[in-house]
Amino acid sequence: MGQDEWDTLPQAEKAFMINGSEHDILPGVWGDLPASTRAAPLSEVAAILLSLVDRGWLEVRRVEPWTAPDGRVGSGPGDLVPREQLPVVLADPREWEYPADPSRWAGALTLVETDAGRRISRRSAE
Repeated sequence: MGQDEWDTLPQAEKAFMINGSEHDILPGVWGDLPASTRAAPLSEVAAILLSLVDRGWLEVRRVEPWTAPDGRVGSGPGDLVPREQLPVVLADPREWEYPADPSRWAGALTLVETDAGRRISRRSAE
């Protein structure tokens, strides 16, 4: 995968891929999406994400608490949301909103790049 493949991705797909490379929570993608996509029905926006999941480039996971070996507490990607559950999960507008309390991200959806997705987003020369 190379620069050419990255260049052919629509901007909305690039936004989801960037979000996945950052392990950001799902609402973080809104700021990167083109205005036309932000204005689209949620079902259309979710379909873009599902297409990337179906290509094997992204996973949708739940954020869970994590403790580093040195005792620092944080959070990271947790359990995978099964593909068959994603249409229902992504149809819930609350999943696309930041939690009211930023310290309460546990349970929020996060996107995670797969190895195949990294080959696209890193625009390797292979």
